[in-house]
Amino acid sequence: MRRKMAHEAVELPPYFNIDPDQALRELDGPVTTQGFGKIADACARGRDDLAAQGLNERGRKELRLFSTWEITRYLIPVAQPHFRRVLRANPDLPQGRSESETGARWFTLDEVLRLRAHFAAEGSKTKEYRPYRPAGLPAKLVAVANFKGGVGKTSTAAHLAMSAALDGYRVLVIDLDSQGSMTSIFGGKVKDEWETVFPLLARHYAGHQQKANQGRLDRGEAPVPLDETLTEALKIRAADVIQKTHWPNIDLIGAQLNLYWSEFQIPVWRMQARGWKLWDALTDTLAADGVLDQYDVIFLDTPPALGYLTINGLAAADILLVPLGASFLEFDSTGRFFDMLHSTFRSIEEGENMAARALGRAQMAFQWDAVRAVVTRFDATQQGELAALMQAYLGKTLSPHRQDFTALIGQAGEQVNGIYEADYRDFNRETYVRGRQTFDATYAAFKRLLLGSWRRDELAAQAAE
Repeated sequence: MRRKMAHEAVELPPYFNIDPDQALRELDGPVTTQGFGKIADACARGRDDLAAQGLNERGRKELRLFSTWEITRYLIPVAQPHFRRVLRANPDLPQGRSESETGARWFTLDEVLRLRAHFAAEGSKTKEYRPYRPAGLPAKLVAVANFKGGVGKTSTAAHLAMSAALDGYRVLVIDLDSQGSMTSIFGGKVKDEWETVFPLLARHYAGHQQKANQGRLDRGEAPVPLDETLTEALKIRAADVIQKTHWPNIDLIGAQLNLYWSEFQIPVWRMQARGWKLWDALTDTLAADGVLDQYDVIFLDTPPALGYLTINGLAAADILLVPLGASFLEFDSTGRFFDMLHSTFRSIEEGENMAARALGRAQMAFQWDAVRAVVTRFDATQQGELAALMQAYLGKTLSPHRQDFTALIGQAGEQVNGIYEADYRDFNRETYVRGRQTFDATYAAFKRLLLGSWRRDELAAQAAE
């Protein structure tokens, strides 16, 4: 047997005996700068074609309807027979629509929200028809960040936003990534950087320069004129860049490629005005424009890099979520990400506090209500041991919930929908329920952070009265 195997021909690996002339014939011509443009155009056409699969006849994304089964199982905690009795007894409530006299009834999410409000007012006080939201406190800002791409950052942020909306919260999504993936998920249309957060950051800088100019005038010095960009930015408010989405209770500040220009412009402004607190630009502007009172939860999708837009998002955040896969490289990269966060924010604090000490002012310190790493795309059969090791090192910083990768995730992505946008009739019922469970559990883990931080603020406010 061994002698026979020794005489058998061994197939060589495919990288041997490649003919250079044949390779040359297969090769395209050199690629120029214009070639990048052609590739980008092809991608744009393909993206539009794929996105159009989820658009209605008006060319807009449209949220699907929700069935009685889905509403009573996932959205309003009542039994189906009681739900139907309430509808019959209250003909002024949304009655849904059905394809037949005896078929299931289907409702828009806006109708579901109206029904939830009715049950909250008239139903049992022991049931949670509306989620906890302390009165008089501002929205919570949630940044989803990691400078390693492909970890499920945008997907996690989008599904948490959808979960919160289904739970009844008023949600704003802010896309800080110039790739605009979050904007695409929510069907946003952004022409240029003036429809992104850029003018809000520019307005904050312009406001700082106006105050500095007043100081110069008071000292008898000539003011520094504001350029056209800053003058225009002073006219823009958050409401001018917030757009509606196909979700009735999710709004969006979108992004597009020109937003990346901010990464070059912000350091120029910083060099011109060392006293400008660029890390407060987003927070201050949202607060000044009343945005923190108009919404319950604001999700910030950051670029996969620790640049100036990410710093603004992280500094604004109350809660920081860091998605990562259960692999050595992603664990290692995430550790370096936290090391960069430490260095960056410590440097800002030291710079600010050196001046504060010299002037006898109170020192500043950044603070987050909660910081959690979240394992995404988890495969228990392959990654259980490594995930347990990561948990042992990170402790409470790593959420004990691990977001499984299921068939539903892949199928929903092919249909250009988020998990919660997918119609369960397009799937095997068991596949849908199992796939949804992992995202529901991810939201439940996040909601514990949200409610806990709100409750802490609520008790602190009560103690201060």
